[in-house]
Amino acid sequence: MKHFLLALATLALPLAAQATPKPLLTAADSAAHRTFIIDSLHHALHYQQGHVTLPGGISELEVPSGFRYLDSAQSRTVLTRYWHNPDGTSLGMLFPSKMNPLDENSWAYVIEYDPSGHVKDDDADDINYDDLLKEMREDMVDANKERTAAGYEPVALVGWASSPYYDKTTHTLHWAKTLNFGNSPDNTLNYNVRVLGRKGVLILNAVGSEQQLGDIKASIPGLLSAVSFAKGQQYTDFNSGLDEVAAYGIGGLIAGKVLAKVGLFAVILKFWKLGLLALSGAWAGIKRFFTGKKLAPAGGPAPDDEPTEETPEA
Repeated sequence: MKHFLLALATLALPLAAQATPKPLLTAADSAAHRTFIIDSLHHALHYQQGHVTLPGGISELEVPSGFRYLDSAQSRTVLTRYWHNPDGTSLGMLFPSKMNPLDENSWAYVIEYDPSGHVKDDDADDINYDDLLKEMREDMVDANKERTAAGYEPVALVGWASSPYYDKTTHTLHWAKTLNFGNSPDNTLNYNVRVLGRKGVLILNAVGSEQQLGDIKASIPGLLSAVSFAKGQQYTDFNSGLDEVAAYGIGGLIAGKVLAKVGLFAVILKFWKLGLLALSGAWAGIKRFFTGKKLAPAGGPAPDDEPTEETPEA
């Protein structure tokens, strides 16, 4: 089974134990019932398009063409209940319009905001990204000790999937890492987008596979033109007499020091079913998809709108 994980920091944060919710499906369920549950989960989600004021009112989103927005509460359900993440906190998610969270080839942007200060960009032109990659690999070796002790797979930083790029005019930054988790034969794509603001950073992280790198990169221009800070919260609104300056620059942002400091959960994980739902005799794979594989504790309460069983039509 393939799973996607998105490393948001140095992957060294302590991981709190969470209660495991009841499985959405059991081995006794019929194929018709499993299909009904999957369809019900898809249809229970209500997406938005057009203009969206993100939670907190600091930033805004004009949902890009070809995408749809899932609000913070529903995104929590996707991240914790469907994708088995212990922490589902976010400002929402952006999905390609033709994809659903349980689709085989789905990918999405997870949106967050870090309020830990105004990030100075003075170091942007002086960063040696080869040296930075080496430092990040060393950090990950230390982080893996805590990850494995907490029951999580170790992570290897393979390299840059897309070298960091910072635009000083728009104060936007994006880069991608290739990661490998445990003994997986497949690598994982970790695409990071950051929009710098007056008092913090808007975070947009893409959860996908290496094969989706081209699609994700192609979406970046539209994404960056679609997100903005509210009036008075833009990067150029910084007031040195009032506003706090972050303790890191562009290099620290890329290395993940910012998230380690504010304590955001380190990993976003997605179990991917690899088309197993379309195959007969594949219940073992289906069960792992819905109940997890003890790679991470599945957290968060069951959604209030969990579908009730009905007899599907033949």
